[in-house]
Amino acid sequence: MRDFHIGNRSRLASRLPRKSFALVLSGKAPRATADEFYPFKPDRNFYYLTGLKRENFFVLLVKDESEVEEMLFIEEPQPDIEKWVGRRMTRDEAVAVSGIPVVFYERELKTILNKVIHEKALKTAFFDLERLTFEEPQNQIHSLVSEFREKYPHIQIESLHYPLRDLRVKKQGIELEQIRGAVALTRLGIDEILRNLRPGLYEYQMEALFNYVIMNNGAEGNAFKTIVASGPNGVILHYVENQRRMKKNELVLLDLGARFEGYNADVSRTFPVGGTFTPRQRELYELVLKVQEEVLQIMKKGTLFSELNLKAVEVFTRELLATGLIEKPEEVSKYYYHGVGHYLGLDTHDIGARDIPLEPGMVITLEPGVYVSEEAIGIRIEDDILITEEGPVVLTRDIPKEIHEIEAIMKNQ
Repeated sequence: MRDFHIGNRSRLASRLPRKSFALVLSGKAPRATADEFYPFKPDRNFYYLTGLKRENFFVLLVKDESEVEEMLFIEEPQPDIEKWVGRRMTRDEAVAVSGIPVVFYERELKTILNKVIHEKALKTAFFDLERLTFEEPQNQIHSLVSEFREKYPHIQIESLHYPLRDLRVKKQGIELEQIRGAVALTRLGIDEILRNLRPGLYEYQMEALFNYVIMNNGAEGNAFKTIVASGPNGVILHYVENQRRMKKNELVLLDLGARFEGYNADVSRTFPVGGTFTPRQRELYELVLKVQEEVLQIMKKGTLFSELNLKAVEVFTRELLATGLIEKPEEVSKYYYHGVGHYLGLDTHDIGARDIPLEPGMVITLEPGVYVSEEAIGIRIEDDILITEEGPVVLTRDIPKEIHEIEAIMKNQ
């Protein structure tokens, strides 16, 4: 993996202008309450560039003319603190993982950054300035940039989000291996749910079963909080309470995934709690499956990402009109109210532009769904799709989704 991260830094540096630097932080776990902190997850861009998963680390790339210097800043060893929270990474360990030979302690960052800015007369600074919403509170990098702007008003500040987004959207071979590993673990968990699903159990029991299976087989953890949405809960896209007792003749919608070596799977399946689909459930399930199949046919090199959801809306409109569930096309959003897919990788909702043509190496979820609240029916079928020169490859094809497969497995529980 070290060569992978070295290559990523090289590709990023090639996109930086002369007389510039890029600074990326690993991040810091926020405080939850009292002296308890949320579990730490490294900034995915930092991991992509270094392979390191520790808090309060920084990577600095400095580009003078064409030459690029790489520096890593790590936490300084503190034996007393390490007795409580564990041993900190040494310089040699950080070099071995990242391939960055020059390592300082993070307390030296501002001094060294000031030095290189003046010695090399740097003109542009790149920071990852991505914000999901205007109201999103400032994080560690935003605070650092505010301080930097005050002290170095002559330096132009640019966002590193866009060049990193364009790099990460196309997956390399090692990344595809990790995603396939996450998919394999996810399949094990779903298979176990299928073998144990029955009326009278609680949603949280299926969640616990899935979590146990993937962790017992080598997953780092969940790609995201598992959704087990039975009956009326199935129409809530991000239902995560998982507290309801499941009943016969209901459906349960699962949206889940394992994380393996930093990369995620994201799969949705909808199963009959009692082992058999009712005629109405079967009709709507086949409708969703048809939408998925038709969208899959256009997931080819050159198709615009935005065209995928347009196709999904087109097919949903046609099929829902045919069933009589809607009477006019503009009513489709009552029963289908999300996008049909997103990029997948280090983040479950991975970064990538939404107005570009599909290219080989992209991994995209395909997840049409129909949600009929008046009938307490929610159905979503989600697969992970790799775009190749030859066409789309369904990475999750071995996870059962055809009605006859599902019912056969549940019949032989």
